[in-house]
Amino acid sequence: MKGVLPAALAANKAQRCLLVPEDNGDQAALVGKENHKSASSLLDVCSYLMGQQTLSLVTSEARAPSCAKTRDLQDIIGQQQGKRALEIAAAGNHNLLFLGPPGTGKTMLASRLCDLLPEMSEEEAMETASVASLTQQEINESNWKTRPFRAPHHSSSMAALVGGGSIPRPGEISLAHNGLLFLDEMPEFERKVLDSLREPLESGEIIISRAQGKTRFPARFQLVGALNPSPTGYYEAIKPEPIPSSFFVI
Repeated sequence: MKGVLPAALAANKAQRCLLVPEDNGDQAALVGKENHKSASSLLDVCSYLMGQQTLSLVTSEARAPSCAKTRDLQDIIGQQQGKRALEIAAAGNHNLLFLGPPGTGKTMLASRLCDLLPEMSEEEAMETASVASLTQQEINESNWKTRPFRAPHHSSSMAALVGGGSIPRPGEISLAHNGLLFLDEMPEFERKVLDSLREPLESGEIIISRAQGKTRFPARFQLVGALNPSPTGYYEAIKPEPIPSSFFVI
């Protein structure tokens, strides 16, 4: 079942008890309140409502708020200029643009930025997990405090990037909330798709309007882009020997 975590948060706010499937009990337990219950079937729910049996409370025993890091900046040999750019971007929460020929390590450097960022707070982790629960049924409890790293393909549509649909769903910018959004081959994205990032970058949220109403999703992310200096990947005047990658903080 999708959306269990935000439903549990809403139930806490309303001081109500939430009944969830047993497989989603761990998500409900992440909110830190042990007043929600789980059931294995609708027959158990009916029996509980009729007072014929009791349901078990979901607990936070399985909770493991660790921040597992699978990528380390120390794995990169050399690239001192690129590492310095990452440090500045991480310290000041700057967006970053990598420019250089293929094979100079732009993607590898970008994937290490999350390693430099501090661990998410309890509130930030809850926000990020709530957005993720709207698109997937399970939350990885072993590293749910790890900042998200999203790298959509350059063929992604505007709806896939910013969210949308007849029933609005969060896009990549919301799934990267409190984390990193990496756009490789940035010039290959459609211009209207890149233009759609302007407002979320300024406001930290995206509002999707439909006939039924408006839906607001959080979208506070750090943007990292990568591009080649020319369509061929190299400057035409320096074809025999690729130039080293250069980095800009924007």
